[in-house]
Amino acid sequence: MTPTPQRHAYLPYVDGLRAIAVLAVVLYHLNPAWLPGGFAGVDIFFVISGFVVAASVGERERTSLPSFISYFLSRRMLRIAPALIVCLLVTGLVAAVFIPDAWLSESNQRTGTYAFFGFGNLMLARYGNDYFSPISEYNPYTHTWSLGVEEQFYLLFPLLFWVWSFRGRWRSVVAGAFIVGGLWSFVHAMRMGSVDHAAAFYLLASRFWELAVGVLLYLGMSMAGRRFDTFDPVTPRWLLPVAGLASIALLLSLFTSQPSTFPAPGAVLPVLATAALLGLLHGRPMSFPLVRALTWHPMLRIGRLSYSLYLWHWPVFVLFRWTVGTGSLATRIAALAIAVILAVLSWRYVETSVRRAPRLKAMPRIAVVACGVVALYAGMWISSWVDRRQPVLSVSSVSRHAEDWYPSRKATVTSAAGCSVTPIREPVGDGFRVIFERKACTGPVTAPDVFVIGDSHAMAYGTMFSDYVLDTGARVVLYNNGGCPFLSLQPWREQTPRCLKVAGQALEHMLPKLGSGDVVFMPSLRVPRFVDQWDRLPQDDIPARVFSDAAAKERDAAVLAGAHVLQRIQATGARTMLEAPDLVMKAPLFRCADVWTTSNPVCADGTVVNRAEFEHLRAPMLGSIHSLAGQVPGSYVWDPFPVLCPAGVECNGFLDGKPLFFDGDHLSGFANHLLLPSFTQATRQLQSTVVPTAAAATVD
Repeated sequence: MTPTPQRHAYLPYVDGLRAIAVLAVVLYHLNPAWLPGGFAGVDIFFVISGFVVAASVGERERTSLPSFISYFLSRRMLRIAPALIVCLLVTGLVAAVFIPDAWLSESNQRTGTYAFFGFGNLMLARYGNDYFSPISEYNPYTHTWSLGVEEQFYLLFPLLFWVWSFRGRWRSVVAGAFIVGGLWSFVHAMRMGSVDHAAAFYLLASRFWELAVGVLLYLGMSMAGRRFDTFDPVTPRWLLPVAGLASIALLLSLFTSQPSTFPAPGAVLPVLATAALLGLLHGRPMSFPLVRALTWHPMLRIGRLSYSLYLWHWPVFVLFRWTVGTGSLATRIAALAIAVILAVLSWRYVETSVRRAPRLKAMPRIAVVACGVVALYAGMWISSWVDRRQPVLSVSSVSRHAEDWYPSRKATVTSAAGCSVTPIREPVGDGFRVIFERKACTGPVTAPDVFVIGDSHAMAYGTMFSDYVLDTGARVVLYNNGGCPFLSLQPWREQTPRCLKVAGQALEHMLPKLGSGDVVFMPSLRVPRFVDQWDRLPQDDIPARVFSDAAAKERDAAVLAGAHVLQRIQATGARTMLEAPDLVMKAPLFRCADVWTTSNPVCADGTVVNRAEFEHLRAPMLGSIHSLAGQVPGSYVWDPFPVLCPAGVECNGFLDGKPLFFDGDHLSGFANHLLLPSFTQATRQLQSTVVPTAAAATVD
C-alpha cells in the first residue's frame, strides 16, 4: 500500500542553524581574528541545503521526469535567482564606479559574469585565487563560489530524486548512489587538497560529500519511517546531552578550523555536527532546550534573512576594502550596518515579493524556469555592458585618467604622422614575448633594436617601448617570465624550479635572435618592496635582507652567476643594459589617489619617500649592479631614479598631480613618457660606444 504523502512542515530550528552559519561567515569576513574558523559556516549551509532540498521533494508522488525537473527547478529558480540577479547587478555597477582596473581586480568581472549561472566557482578555481589569499578579499564576487557548488549540485539532484519517487528497492539504489558519490568526493577532496587547494575548495567534485551528508540524513530518516509533519511524542533522556555535545562540536569547529585542511578532512567536524543536530532535533517540541534556543525570535529572523545577508555582506565588505578600508571598528560597524540594511531590503522586496507573486504562482512551471533563464541572461548582459562602460561610469581618477596611470593600456599606439605600434603577444615556453614593431612608417631607424627580459616590472615599461619604436623605428621584443625576475641579484626570488625553467626558456629563445648592436635590457625590482597592491608588507626584516653579511654574500654569488649570463649575451654581438635599483613607494598609488581613500590603512604611509633613506636602502644593490656590469665589458647601468626623483629632500609619487607609479613599484604610463628620452639616449650611446676594457660607465 502506498503511504500517504506527508505535508512537510516548516522546521524552525533549521533557520536557527542557518543563523549560526551566516553569522559565523559574516564575522569571519569582517575580521578573521574574531572567529578564526568562521568560514566553516559555509559547510553548515551545505549540509542544511542537502537535507532541506531532499525533504522538500522526497515524498512527492511519482511523475514524469520532465514534470519533476520543471517542478524542482522552478522552485530553485524562484528561491535563488531574483535576489542573486539584483545583488550582482548592483555590485557590478558600484564596482565599476569605485574599483579601478588592476592586477588585483583583473578576475573580478569574469567571476561576476559567470556567477549569474552558478559558475563563478569555476573562474575562481581557474585563476587559482585561493579563498584565503589576499586577492580573493578584493573580488566582490568571491562568495558566489558556494552558490555555484549548490546550483551545480541541483543539476544532478532531480534525476536521482525522480528515481527515489519509484519507491521500493529504488530508494536503496538512490541511497547507495549518494553514499558512493559522497565517499568518492571525500577521497577526491583529500587528494586535491595537496595538489590544487583552490580547485579542492571551490569545486563541486570535492564538496559533493558535504551536500550528500545532508541528503543521506533525510534518506535514512525517511527509510526509517520518521515523519516530517508531526512532533515525536517521546523525547529520550539521552537526547539532550548528545545534542549538547553536537552543539559544542559545531561551535568548536567555528573557532578551531584551519584553512589548510579544508574541505577535507577539515570540514568533517562541522559537517557531522550539523547533520547530528538536524537529526537529533527533528520532531522535538518547542520546549526542548536546544530547539527553544534555535527558535529564539532574533535567531529566526537572522535565519530567514540568511540568504540575502550572505549575498550582500561580502560585496559591501569588499567595496569598503577598496575605498575607506575596514581597519577601524567604526568602518567595520558601518560596513555591517549597510550589509544588514541591504539584506533586509532584498529579503522584503525581492525574495519574498517574487515568491509570493500571484502571476508567477499561476504560471506553468516550465514557463517560470524559462523566465528565470531569460532574466539571468539579461542580468549577465547588463553586467557586461556596465563593465565595458567602466571608464565612463567610474569616479576614480585612475579610470578617468587612464593614460597617466596604466603603462600598457592601449592595444595600438599611433603617432601624429600615422605610424602605429600594435604589440603582438606570442607564447614562449611557459612564458610569452611581446613584439613592438611600427607600421605605416617611412622614416629611418635611428636607434638599436632592444630585447627585454624580465617579469611584470619589464611589462611596466610597455608605453615607453611603444613610444621608443614610434620615435626611432627600432624593434622591441619583450620576454616575460611569468612573475619571475631576471638577474635581480636576489637568488630567493629567481632560483625556484619554475623560475629557473621559464628564465632558461626565455634566454635560450632570445640568444639566437640577437645581432650585433642590439641592446638587451634587464629591468627588475632590486630592492625590497614596502607594499603590495592589497596591503602594507612587514619591514622588520629589511635591514637583514639588505645590509647583513649574509645578504652581501648572496649578492656576490649572484654577481658571479650573472656575469656568465651577460657574457653569453654579449658573445652574440649584443650589448647588455641593467636597470639600477629604482624608487619604490610605501603605498599603492592607484588605491590612494582619491579623497575617499585617505582613511584606508594601506595608504597610511603616504606617497612621499625620504630621498636619503632610499639612497641608503638601494646603495648595496647599486654597488652590486655596478660590480656586475664592470665584470663584463660592454655592459651598462641605466638609472631611472634621477628622473623620477629630481634633487630634493623627498621623492614624491606624484609629479604635477600625475602618478609616477601605478602601485608601489610598477611604473605608471606618465613615468614611461618621462623616462623615454633618458632610455633612448642610453640605447644610442650603447650602439655607438666601443666596448670598453675597464669598468662599465653609467648612463643616466
